[in-house]
Amino acid sequence: MREAVLSAARFITTHAEEPLGLGDVADHVGYSPFHLARTFTRELGMPPCQYLTARRFERTKQLLLQTDERIIDICNAVGFSAVGTFTSRFTAAVGTTPVEFRRLPDVLTDSPPRPTSSPGAGAGTVMGTVRLSPAAQVALGPDPAVYVGLFPKRAARGFPISGTLLAEPGDFLLTGVPAGTYWVMSSALPSRGGAAAQLIPGRTVAGACPRAVRVSAEAPVHHRDVYLDLGQDWSPPVLIALPALASADAQERRRHR
Repeated sequence: MREAVLSAARFITTHAEEPLGLGDVADHVGYSPFHLARTFTRELGMPPCQYLTARRFERTKQLLLQTDERIIDICNAVGFSAVGTFTSRFTAAVGTTPVEFRRLPDVLTDSPPRPTSSPGAGAGTVMGTVRLSPAAQVALGPDPAVYVGLFPKRAARGFPISGTLLAEPGDFLLTGVPAGTYWVMSSALPSRGGAAAQLIPGRTVAGACPRAVRVSAEAPVHHRDVYLDLGQDWSPPVLIALPALASADAQERRRHR
């Protein structure tokens, strides 16, 4: 069944800018929509419809930084019909509006990302170690920037419950974690690339702990290690504008949005 899920993910990626429904994807792999949706979510951490949206927003980010097209034209080009819905969903997934994302290269040039920690509003702690695969190390080059965060679902969308930017792979500490169930997600970017290259990297390097973290008053401290590797063509894209999370100016602009 995993091969059918990967085939479905590749089909969605290829046809993301076209009108596409779950039935179309299910017909392509020969499974019922219900069965495909359930298995797809189990294997990739998100349902097919969310994966489709992620692929469309991945393309949106490219168009925003590489063209001068109007927002409404980009909205239509990636498969959305309502610019309001497009903008609100993009903002929720990426952490900035489309207009703000387009301005980020200039913001990050003036205020580049720096190692930082952004605690949550609770009393829990999650710690561990991030390691890179040999292939990821080669793709990233020296001194990669490593982002680690806690998310309520098995997908890095929006802002993390608690997050940190490491200057290099190694130990991390996430503090202020409220009681709840979370996933440890991590991604790495080439620190020596320009702002645009960090916002839309050529290769995705990401990973997640396979076990959820359940923080409670009785168990406030947890240890999880994360292994990062090169993403495959079917891997869900990392949508968050990660460099903006560790840029003082970008965060200041967000607070005054």
